[in-house]
Amino acid sequence: MDELASVDGVVGPAGTMTIPVTDEGLLRGDGVFEVARLYGGRPFAWDEHLARLSRSAANVHLEFDLDAARAEVEALLERAGAVDGTVRLLITRGGRRVVLLAPLPDTAPTIALATVEYAPSRVLDAVKSLSYAANMHATRLARETGAGEALLVTPDGRVLEGPTSAFFYALGGRLHTPPLRDHVLDSITRRHVLAVTGATERGLALHELDGLDEAFLASTTREVQPVSAIDGRGLPAAPGPLTAAAADGFRRRVADLLS
Repeated sequence: MDELASVDGVVGPAGTMTIPVTDEGLLRGDGVFEVARLYGGRPFAWDEHLARLSRSAANVHLEFDLDAARAEVEALLERAGAVDGTVRLLITRGGRRVVLLAPLPDTAPTIALATVEYAPSRVLDAVKSLSYAANMHATRLARETGAGEALLVTPDGRVLEGPTSAFFYALGGRLHTPPLRDHVLDSITRRHVLAVTGATERGLALHELDGLDEAFLASTTREVQPVSAIDGRGLPAAPGPLTAAAADGFRRRVADLLS
């Protein structure tokens, strides 16, 4: 698909669209955003994404015109047609509404993780902000070890999530995910995986990683991606039965909700 963008309702090729270099969204990463997956031109769980965008903006005292943003997304999707990919909506501190359509990134059948120490900022709890530099650096650090992605762990040894994904794991034949009280993102995909699997929230300590039966990452672009290894230790199965069931259940849920 061609990458298209809209800035305050003006549509054009993504590579040619601009915002002022004085925008605090660029200078300081001050803004909020959402990304939804497109299935045949239709964004999955879009109302949930917009609701979270509004909460994020309210939490950082950022006012924006939600109706205008919604209309601009709809106009861009209508122009693009029945494409598969992603739609990204950014609201900058400078007041810009930016919509970007892009193809899906390549996703491997399985992925190896490396733990990276991470201290989440409490002041940005429940905010999906543009300030993702720490998350992206964690990914770079993990890849420098030969892994495909980072698994974020607090300084006191609590396992959190991936830099851009939720983390699910199986112990003793039961599926779990770290709880929101550990300051992980209230991921839209996480919510739907919880709904179709019956997984429970359970804190996970770093020393417990060696005993996992299976694990997977869940996100807008990955859907459900099996984890093959963590810190060089291979997991017993990738995908394991609970991961395979989660992937099938999530795909069925997407189909049902978009039908």
